[in-house]
Amino acid sequence: MQIAAISDVHGNLAALNAVLADIASRGVDTIVNLGDIVSGGLFPRETADRLIPLGLPTIRGNHERQLLTLETDRMGASDRHAAAELRRDQLDWIAAMPETLRLADDVLLVHGTPGSDLTYFLETVTPQGLRAATLEEIEERAGTVDAAIILCGHTHIARVVRLGDGRTIVNPGSVGLPAYADALPFPHVAESGSPHARYAIVTRGEEGWSAELIQVAYDWDAAARDAEARGRPEWGHALRTGRVG
Repeated sequence: MQIAAISDVHGNLAALNAVLADIASRGVDTIVNLGDIVSGGLFPRETADRLIPLGLPTIRGNHERQLLTLETDRMGASDRHAAAELRRDQLDWIAAMPETLRLADDVLLVHGTPGSDLTYFLETVTPQGLRAATLEEIEERAGTVDAAIILCGHTHIARVVRLGDGRTIVNPGSVGLPAYADALPFPHVAESGSPHARYAIVTRGEEGWSAELIQVAYDWDAAARDAEARGRPEWGHALRTGRVG
């Protein structure tokens, strides 16, 4: 069994199309979507229209939750843009998404961690910035979840960690935004270091699960220009470089 995991598209339709084309060339069994799908500085409505007909197993991320629960004046720029663009049927699609999802008995889809769409699973934020989480921190966040594979997103940083008991946590990285800055719980940046779109394929074989992290080239200069035209120069820099300006 092979599962392609995409996450954190953030309305980047060009990156999404490139990733879906690459996945199609590999003949996987299933594609799953780990949330943060439309909010950003690009094409929320068009991204939803691309994904809805595919009927992928999809969970909501923190941005989907925020779109459904926050008043517009409390939203950040990315959610406000999405809220202004999305149709009612697209919002209904988002509202129907679960927070987490079991795919077969041994695969769990989460956005952040099993208990939170905001907590980083494989990274930790300190007053000094972002760092890789320790094995002990990751085990605590995984808790007693009995899935052999936990697929997560949220940080946009592609990483695979195998716990001592054999459980494996896979973050496929971000399809649509390779770097960002955040202020909570302390100021920090998350950077992939290149502008590629990212996803992962996990494969169940005779010896258990394995994971492959994949990066895909697309026209990120055009995506950056689209973001800048929509008043998001910081997105333009991140899309071109994979770094925070």
